[in-house]
Amino acid sequence: MKARTDEPGLAAREGAAALLTAVLKEKQAFDEAFAREAAAGRLARAEPRDRAFARAIAATALRRLGTIDTLIARCLDKELPNRAGPTRNILRAGTAELLFLRVAAHAAVGMNVEAASRDDAGRHFKALVNAVLRRLSREGDAMLDSLDTERLDTPDWLWESWVAAYGEETARAIIRAHYADPPLDISVKKADERDAWAERLGAQVLPTGTLRLDDAGRIEELQGFDEGAWWVQDVAAALPARLLGDVAGREVLDLCAAPGGKTAELAAMGARVTALDRSKPRLERLTQNLSRLHLTAETVVADAATYAPGRQWDAVLLDAPCTATGTARRHPDVLRLKSPADRDKLAALQARLLEHAATLLAPGGTLVYCTCSLEPEEGVRQIGAFLAAHEDFERVPVSPQETGGITEIVTGEGDLRSLPCHLAIEGGMDGFYAARLKRRQPRHSLVDG
Repeated sequence: MKARTDEPGLAAREGAAALLTAVLKEKQAFDEAFAREAAAGRLARAEPRDRAFARAIAATALRRLGTIDTLIARCLDKELPNRAGPTRNILRAGTAELLFLRVAAHAAVGMNVEAASRDDAGRHFKALVNAVLRRLSREGDAMLDSLDTERLDTPDWLWESWVAAYGEETARAIIRAHYADPPLDISVKKADERDAWAERLGAQVLPTGTLRLDDAGRIEELQGFDEGAWWVQDVAAALPARLLGDVAGREVLDLCAAPGGKTAELAAMGARVTALDRSKPRLERLTQNLSRLHLTAETVVADAATYAPGRQWDAVLLDAPCTATGTARRHPDVLRLKSPADRDKLAALQARLLEHAATLLAPGGTLVYCTCSLEPEEGVRQIGAFLAAHEDFERVPVSPQETGGITEIVTGEGDLRSLPCHLAIEGGMDGFYAARLKRRQPRHSLVDG
């Protein structure tokens, strides 16, 4: 890479291509890749606006990847060779700018050609970058009209899974929900201050009580952040902890707790929380988050599948590791980094975690199992298999009143099942599954003496 110039907008294009390379070639999570680029990569010396623009370009390219690759292929006579370096990702970024972010053609084409020319490998293909992007600036919209973009932008295994689980119409609605940048959702620590904070922040109060902001800007600069009045938490993610009911004064075990949104929620409701996670660094982050919020919880570094403290809890929350396909609005890399093998491996882990969590629940207690996945194998099928093997557990149906009256996210079985296309008018929500289980009290037989 040649020495960087300060030409406005160039860092954003170089950064966007580098982010796409990190995710699609190096298989890095998008947020981690962005943090790395901002700290020591193309974006390290960039202006904040260039960093934000690079992130927007790369996120858009990931959301629209199937469509973008199809359009690029139509403009190429043959496949790009391996020696083309970042050329493909420069083309992807440029196409995202032209057709989806609607950047002026002269800026999108010129800056991406310059980005190619500054790379030792890409400079040999700058004429091709120029030709492809100029053609797409002229013909791209007409090409788009001929494509089934929703199908192209969804990996085959996810398309098949979602169509089978929810029907094609809903599957397409899920995919369309992924295209838009999500709003910022926050949970207010004190319920009686919710309306006041909504007014101060200019936020919408959703039916569940979550506050929603559009174009929030830097989170750390919002009113109330420094004083710990609220934390960031998607509206769907805020629901599972509430299914434990009134936890004030009760001891609650939060398994796989980091980074701590649900721990904070339980602590704010007055619970005495034991927050467990196998990752010490993630638990340290949880503790930092709680400190900002002026909340407390006992933290335990342990494996939730083998944790044996010699006691039981009346309330257990298991937010199990999952493919996170329900969070693609916020994490567009998920759809490109996860696979059916990941789903199956995680489903097996979830079964082990649920099995062990059951042993940590006292008779008569409540267990809430949840994942931010859209896959049935990580949700309803997991609970179905568990209940079939455990006669001492029963499902406790969720009522619409517990979801702010949003009836569409309560299933026929009484589980929580939110989809990205729910609350569409308000800006959508993450895909979450949650089931509430109760451990029956043991039956005691009476024997005459």
